[in-house]
Amino acid sequence: MISLRSALSVNFPIALQAIAHNKLRGMLTSLGIVFGVASVIAMLAVGRGAQEEILEQLRLLGTNNIIITPVVEQEEGKVEEKVGSERTREKRRFSSGLTLADASAIQRTIPGVEFVSPEIVVETTAIREGLKRSGKLVGVDTTFFATTEFRLVSGGGFNPTHVSTAAPVCIIGYGIRTKFFAREEPIGRMIKCGSLWLTVVGVLQERQISKQNIQHLGLRDYNMDIYTPVTTLLLRFKNRTLVTRQAIQEASRGFRGNDGSDESAKAVNYHQLDRLIVRMKESRSMVPAAEILTRMLQRRHNGIVDTQVTIPEILLQQEQRTKEIFNIVLGAIASISLLVGGIGIMNIMLASVLERTKEIGIRRSLGATRRDVILQFLSEAVSISVVGGCIGVMLGAGMSFGVAQFTEIRTIIALDSVLLSFLISISVGIVFGILPARRAAQQDPIVALRYE
Repeated sequence: MISLRSALSVNFPIALQAIAHNKLRGMLTSLGIVFGVASVIAMLAVGRGAQEEILEQLRLLGTNNIIITPVVEQEEGKVEEKVGSERTREKRRFSSGLTLADASAIQRTIPGVEFVSPEIVVETTAIREGLKRSGKLVGVDTTFFATTEFRLVSGGGFNPTHVSTAAPVCIIGYGIRTKFFAREEPIGRMIKCGSLWLTVVGVLQERQISKQNIQHLGLRDYNMDIYTPVTTLLLRFKNRTLVTRQAIQEASRGFRGNDGSDESAKAVNYHQLDRLIVRMKESRSMVPAAEILTRMLQRRHNGIVDTQVTIPEILLQQEQRTKEIFNIVLGAIASISLLVGGIGIMNIMLASVLERTKEIGIRRSLGATRRDVILQFLSEAVSISVVGGCIGVMLGAGMSFGVAQFTEIRTIIALDSVLLSFLISISVGIVFGILPARRAAQQDPIVALRYE
């Protein structure tokens, strides 16, 4: 018995000759496969790009992080009625705001916390050798650079001594190094922030952050930040929890608003910290920990809701799930083109079997078996489908490139998506070509020879 490889080597060239004999029909037959595969490639590229974007955002925000940010004090209760020209109001309760004491309490009280990282951001002006640039001075502790996977390209990070002694040292972003230390090694050099000189002890690796991520995630351009120990910033720059003469004057002006009320005083930022990052050891404990943190901070702040607890990883996972569902729907719609293309192949092959009945009879009378006839027509269907798949891959790559060029959507064409498209093309050819091939093989040779 002839092996399958030998049978294919004989019947496959016959199938290619049949396709070449009617090129236009073969090309039109493959159009459904072309557009179907192109749509699938484009959808997979958009989905892969969305997935990579989510992973990039997770890397920027850090995994297993719970972020606590201060907000304007929230008020609730019944509306008080005015009595004459005066109105009764409940005395305002005092809240110390988000402080380092909260960070210590969280680290000490909440189980499963790996570390707590405070962050204070103040506007400043960096000056060195006649150059200046407005930017942000960020007060952090030794754990901050682990929260979002910062990397140092030179020097070292802050050590416990820097934090405990409020040392005048700093770590600069890559953009600061490029601007102020373009011709020299910055480690050990000094840069002036506001009125204080800081010694550079480290330089951060450049971080590529798109404008879309900066806007969407509310991030800063980390490359242009200057980092100093949080204790240094509080002792040598600014501590909002301290009552100063200037703060009293500003608050006094706030209480004497245009309408005589104290509404404008609420805009004063009384929080010591601008952000608090709580790193949990396990992802599964993040949601219950966030609920405990919310109640704990409200209790510590005398019942005042002036902080917001968010879990970026869960929010991004929800966004990723939404995008995945959207891509699945689009992929299903694109797959309809493949179904239509497969039906077109079956239709044309059935018509071809009818037209070539006499040819089938001649081949059978010359010794061709039913398997030979099946392999011939199945090879035609698969060849048309694979050629359409190849053209579809190129068209899909072009569509993906166009989407990336003319929109803000990231697209990534992966090798597995291309291989999947070829597999789909071959499968469509086999599934929708088997019926016409079997019908051709079932022809009676004598009847087929008499067919006109």
